[in-house]
Order: sequence, then structure tokens, then C-alpha cells
Amino acid sequence: MDFRDYYSTLGVAKAATAKEIKQAFRRLARKHHPDVNPGDRGSEAKFKELNEAYEVLSDPESRRKYDELGANWRHYEQAGPAAGGPFADQTRGGNYRSMTPEEMEGMFGAGASPFSDFFNTFFGGQGQSAPRGRGPARARTRRQPEVEHEIALDLEAALGGRVEKVVVQGASGPRSLEVRIPAGVTDGSGLKAGDVLLRVRLLPHPRFERTGRDLRTTLAVPVTTAVLGGTAEVVTLSGARLSVKVPAGTQPGQKLRLRGHGLPAAGAPDDRGDLFVTVEMRVPTTLSPEATTHYEALRALETD
Repeated sequence: MDFRDYYSTLGVAKAATAKEIKQAFRRLARKHHPDVNPGDRGSEAKFKELNEAYEVLSDPESRRKYDELGANWRHYEQAGPAAGGPFADQTRGGNYRSMTPEEMEGMFGAGASPFSDFFNTFFGGQGQSAPRGRGPARARTRRQPEVEHEIALDLEAALGGRVEKVVVQGASGPRSLEVRIPAGVTDGSGLKAGDVLLRVRLLPHPRFERTGRDLRTTLAVPVTTAVLGGTAEVVTLSGARLSVKVPAGTQPGQKLRLRGHGLPAAGAPDDRGDLFVTVEMRVPTTLSPEATTHYEALRALETD
């Protein structure tokens, strides 16, 4: 029986905080969840390993005993597992997002082995398939795990909100949901729809870049407008057309700030970020004879 390096399984250091361990588990569990990778045996095996690792490292007492076991592994290996293993008297409490053996069987089918021999020997008691406190009575009191699903949204949805239809693949097959997207939704935020947790991914926009609640875009103006000053039209994310003042002597790359035309804060639609407009020069590619004459006259006047 080989030693199981649970820290390596979750990709964290031995000194990782409880928050770092939880974040690593959630990230990897989403990646390897069977609903995301249907029929992928490799992802199923990895998901079980992640579940087992988090089962031990998420509980401070179990983690302390596991660290003690790691330091003395050769001693236990040579002596052989005592009845129930060195931690057979361990009890567990708390509410974790790892899955019970019953939940694992519901996902992978009856007879699925949710935990390794290493886990069963040192954390579950010899001959048992689950640690103490993880039997059917406790499983009934635990909240069933949520189904997580990624939903890709454009910036317009984050600006004004909308209703989206989403198809989610669950254990019993695909199902269609109608989800209300609130204005101000952010990248990586979660939306609840019954037992489904929708993880938001904001898509890149062809004209706007997002920095928090601020938006950035470009504005091409004629050389004459940049030199002499004037006005130019900016189209915002909402489609509104705004007339902005371009100061005389505006340089390429100079930024204009339009307050309150960025993205709203979640739950506060009137609290908006800003829109920053970077000025670019629009240089003509063809000139009429008259325009050429004027540009040549300007060149003759240049002193820089």
C-alpha cells in the first residue's frame, strides 16, 4: 500500500492555509467533475482523489494526524496497519463540500469505491468504506452538493441584466433552466438556480476592455480635430451616442474620461464605473489636390 500525498493531489504546499486548500479543491473539482467530463475515466479517478484529499485536509484534526502519519510513514509501513489503523478512533465533524460514499455511489453507480485502501486503513477503520461519522445517518443531514455549470455572458448582460436560457448536464441528463442575470454581475461570480450554481465568465468584447467596473475603448479623430480641437462622437456599451469635446493639441494615446458610463455595481445599478476613451489619429490615406496643397503649406510652417 503506497502513501497518498494529499497536498500534491490538491497542488498546495504543506503550509497552505485552510482557505488555500478549499480554493484549490473547488477549482480542481470543477475542472474534473464528471458532469463536465462525461465518460472520461481519467477525470472520474481524479475527482475521487480530490474528494479524498479534501476529506482529510479540510478538517484540522484529521490534517494534524495526517501530517504525523507522513512523518512516521515508514514506521507504520513496517509495523503493518493495526486493527482500524492508527487513527481508527477518529471522529469527524463539520460541514464540508467533499462527498459522502453514498453521494459518490449516486454519481458513479453502486459498487464504486470512493476512497483508497490508504484512506480506509488510516482514516476509516479496517474493512470500512468510510470514516467514522460518515455513515448513512450523517449523510441524511448533509446538504447535497450543488451542480456547477459555467455560463458565458457578454458585457451587455453585465451592464443591463437579462434572462438567459441555460442547458445544464446533470446526473439524470440535460435540463433547461431560465436564469435571470442581474445587472452588475462580475467575472467569476456565482448565480444560484435551484440546486445549480452557475459560474459567470464574462466574454471579451470587440470594442471595450473591462477593468473592474471601468470600461476602455478607442476613438479615432481627424488630425485637424486633434490639432485645432473640436467634438467627436463616442458610442457607449449601451449604444448611446455621446458628443465629447476634444481639446486642441490632443496627443495620440491621450485619454478622455466619461464618468458614469462604465459597468454598474451589483445590486446598485446607478453606481456606475467610468468609460475611458483613448484618442487615436485618423490619418487620411488619399488626398485631393487642394488638400495636398494645404498640407504642404502646413509643413512649410512647421517649426518643431
